[in-house]
Amino acid sequence: MQTPAMDWIEAMPALRGMDPSAKALLKASATRILLPPGATAFRPGDTAAQFPLVVSGSIRVQKITCTGREIVLYRVSAHETCILSIAGLLTGEEYTAEAIAETEVVAYALRPSAFERMMGESAQFRAFVFSGYSQRIATLMARIEDIVCTRIDVRLAERLLAILKSEGHIETTQHALAADLGTAREVVGRALRNFERAGWVSLSRGAVEIVDATALKALLADRD
Repeated sequence: MQTPAMDWIEAMPALRGMDPSAKALLKASATRILLPPGATAFRPGDTAAQFPLVVSGSIRVQKITCTGREIVLYRVSAHETCILSIAGLLTGEEYTAEAIAETEVVAYALRPSAFERMMGESAQFRAFVFSGYSQRIATLMARIEDIVCTRIDVRLAERLLAILKSEGHIETTQHALAADLGTAREVVGRALRNFERAGWVSLSRGAVEIVDATALKALLADRD
């Protein structure tokens, strides 16, 4: 559901406590953006031209490796922002990844000059930016450790259960799962077929039906 322009700041817990003058400045400076599913928000080599504040929807930030493999770095969901945008605005560095809208996205964006002014005049806005940045860095570090140290079957089970919990069903491809897990499509395919042989999932084109969620949860419990 889209949030009316007049109350989008109140819908963001980290910003609703700003003083009235900061809220007024933010509302006056922000431009509403609507991205349809599949739209590209930025590409490698682009300059950070705005600071996005996502109100609803989900943006997938991913990188293409030297071997052509897609790896999902993180997702930007409601009430969040993008650390690559923050880094680009603070340092002038170009984007090194691409961002794609997974669903319809409603966001409000600040141009660099407005972002700098908000950072300088509002302690709460500044705290929101740096808190989001540090939390995302911690998440990325945990993701790297997960890719390196956790078995693919465990990570696949965790991802399938997460999709089921958030969407109620699973419509995805082996390619998309591989990008999420930072591995090759063939590796995901083998793991899915193993799950199917065990009677845990049922596979069809573009969809995975979880037959035995208890077994997948037990796999997570035994991950160590």
